[in-house]
Amino acid sequence: MREELAGADDFGVDAVDVTVPSVSRMYDHYLGGKDNYAVDREAVAALDRKVPGTRALALDNRGFLRRVVHVLSREYGVRQFIDHGSGLPTQDNVHQVAQRVDGGARVVYVDNDPIVLAHGRALLEENARTAVIRADMRDTDAIFDSPEVGRLIDRGAPVALLFVSVMHCLPDASDPAALVERVMARVPSGSFIVLNQLVSLDAETREFVTDFMGRSTQGQWGRVREPHEVAGYFAGLDVIDPGLVEITGWRPDSDLRCRHTDDVWFEYGGVARKR
Repeated sequence: MREELAGADDFGVDAVDVTVPSVSRMYDHYLGGKDNYAVDREAVAALDRKVPGTRALALDNRGFLRRVVHVLSREYGVRQFIDHGSGLPTQDNVHQVAQRVDGGARVVYVDNDPIVLAHGRALLEENARTAVIRADMRDTDAIFDSPEVGRLIDRGAPVALLFVSVMHCLPDASDPAALVERVMARVPSGSFIVLNQLVSLDAETREFVTDFMGRSTQGQWGRVREPHEVAGYFAGLDVIDPGLVEITGWRPDSDLRCRHTDDVWFEYGGVARKR
């Protein structure tokens, strides 16, 4: 069964296969969105039965994204962002957070899911300082050579490259560390990378989630890793305070904010600057 996404033809995107769960649509469901299908909700339910607390991880991740963009905008003066693997639009998207600090902030969203392209373009078509492109986040040349990046991103000014909760979608064969090196080579000194991914200290959890998501998404998944592996992505970069942490501990906006206390699996990462 295949089903056309409403309005897809208007944006030149492909039909959406609703028989295979999508990571971005599963995430949308966790955040309370409506742009998901039964197959996505069924995958979420099955995952939660084995490793409860996944919805809390999604919400924590969204809070981390908001805090990071706000801090980079207000404290470091960043005015341009490229959001790799951006997922479906929801509340407090990158451009909304950044443009509250400076209305001239520019954002390019990148995702390979056709439903993201359709909904993203519909949402952003009246905002001249934002764009969404359909591309694999590993295809650095296609992204940086795209007309949208050429129009919105000043190559001579610092840019924030966002890889928020997406590196676990990449298998080892894709060499996530090499991806970081490629994108950082395309931006000037003073630019930032924001990166976090799902990790676990428990081998059984890592194996289960990696296998479950790989089978459910028909290979559109990578691996749950260990914290030291994520730390390796930041080699040669200056990690800013508070360092690499479980993400609810990254500059919390309130002492009353609930901290993630489940150490079975969690989101781990931080922010670093290019020298």
